[in-house]
Amino acid sequence: MTIRQKLWGLGPWALGSLALDLATKAIVLREFDLLEVRPVTWFFNLVLVENQGAAFSLLSGQGAYQGLKMALLAVLAMVPLAYFFVDAKCKASLLGLGLILGGALGNIHDRLRYNAVVDFLDFHFRDSHWPAFNLADVSIVVGVGVLIWVSLRSDRGQKKTAKGG
Repeated sequence: MTIRQKLWGLGPWALGSLALDLATKAIVLREFDLLEVRPVTWFFNLVLVENQGAAFSLLSGQGAYQGLKMALLAVLAMVPLAYFFVDAKCKASLLGLGLILGGALGNIHDRLRYNAVVDFLDFHFRDSHWPAFNLADVSIVVGVGVLIWVSLRSDRGQKKTAKGG
């Protein structure tokens, strides 16, 4: 695949996941007050929270320029994606990379604009809550899952070839 073909394979997934993430966050920011909870089902709420840290609020409360520091950290974490992009050999890899890129850009946008990531999906069982997250996080997790699946499928194909088919 050429770089142009790869960009056309990755771009729609990245732009689509970014647009969906930013649109849902805009709706939640417009319709909810900070920390407002709206039950949807017995196991799921919509809630507006701001996460100044990393995953599960790790490193939150680190002082001045927290959003900028976390945005720079996210950009650095995306550097290995360039290697995977250049090495991509199938459309599924581009799907995974596009989802990761779109999700990462959505959270970087939040950090630079709001100094925190806007989270609003709250899954729980009785009083035990999973940390709230957003569609950017979903895109990243699904994208990583796709890349793992591609890698496992590729490894299996190489083992069959090495054994003689």
